[in-house]
Amino acid sequence: MKVALVSEWLDAWRGGAETSTLQFMHHLMDAGVDLHVFTRSRPSPCPGLKVHTVNGAAMSRTRQSVTFSHRVERAVRSQDFDIVHAISPCTFADLYQPRGGTVAETIRRNVAIRQTSAAKVWKQCMVRLNLKQRYMLAVERRIFSNPSGPDIISISDYVSKQLREHYGVHADRIHKIYNGVDPNLANQNERKHDRDEIRSEFGIDSEDCLVILTAHNFRLKGVERWLETLSLLVREGVTGIKSLIIGKGESAHWHRLAIKLGVEHLATFTGPSLRMPAFRHAADVVIHPTYYDPCSRVVLEALVCGLPVITTQWDGASEMIEDGVNGYVVDDPGDIRVLANRVKLLMDAARRQAMGAAALNVTDKVSMARHTRAILALYDQMLTSRPGHL
Repeated sequence: MKVALVSEWLDAWRGGAETSTLQFMHHLMDAGVDLHVFTRSRPSPCPGLKVHTVNGAAMSRTRQSVTFSHRVERAVRSQDFDIVHAISPCTFADLYQPRGGTVAETIRRNVAIRQTSAAKVWKQCMVRLNLKQRYMLAVERRIFSNPSGPDIISISDYVSKQLREHYGVHADRIHKIYNGVDPNLANQNERKHDRDEIRSEFGIDSEDCLVILTAHNFRLKGVERWLETLSLLVREGVTGIKSLIIGKGESAHWHRLAIKLGVEHLATFTGPSLRMPAFRHAADVVIHPTYYDPCSRVVLEALVCGLPVITTQWDGASEMIEDGVNGYVVDDPGDIRVLANRVKLLMDAARRQAMGAAALNVTDKVSMARHTRAILALYDQMLTSRPGHL
């Protein structure tokens, strides 16, 4: 089977959607797919992978995306592919998989972060003036509102709900194939080594309850709410807790906020890291108080590592959490009293151990291997249903 995969970016440092796409590509090739990737990135060489680097050069980011889309369409149409599978918005694809969810929901949830009515109105005005978002919304509307447009892969029930609510997409076009991650294959010795090394590096005692938060967009993923939660825990006299915040947020700003809230001795900003498995091995709890995530890899990777997770209803990955069994799901990321209460429950080591064991039960449900098999089956189904298929 010859497949064209269209993804404007394939750089893992950009976020979970790009990381998922990279893992998915390797599973497709392992399954024998003749894979051609069209991208602006320059991924590492991989045997069997055919990379078509498409230059999106232009004066603005919006024009770059427009140019990329037009050039990819010409390049794809010049060849004969069985399936054109788009991760980036493309009106000409057979399948569109919005790994980042919908632009419409992203905008709505970015407005929800603002704490006052005036701030929300200001954000809505800024969105209307943002040429890039206006362009992306227009493309999204063309894809989803066209009944004869591409079929759509939804990576969670949350994304399926967005497609129905924002664009009225008919159920026949939506194929829910839950997001996937590769399993954690580290043995106990490797886990212990990582745990000791990370805790030593950041001055965390072996008995401390270490809560990690991983994000690229600190504001959207609730870092401020987490710092406020830590501050509340301090005022309530809770001890024996430390936190590492991993990602590429503007560290100076967030460090000043931690000082203002009196939690600089509890929260350490590590910056971005390529050692995420080691950080998970060092952790006791993963917190992800996100305002928006179509289906967070951070949460799924924590679960398959045997860690209890606290996240929100605005994360598609919360669908894999049974509240109080393998983690907790909170309604409002801004409700720091609820967040603090859930953290205090997980300060109990026996509870953490039981919930971590329960977390491992979702491993098969969220594997990238399962995700890939389901998409390959969809490819076959689409090819079989085409006119003229024998």
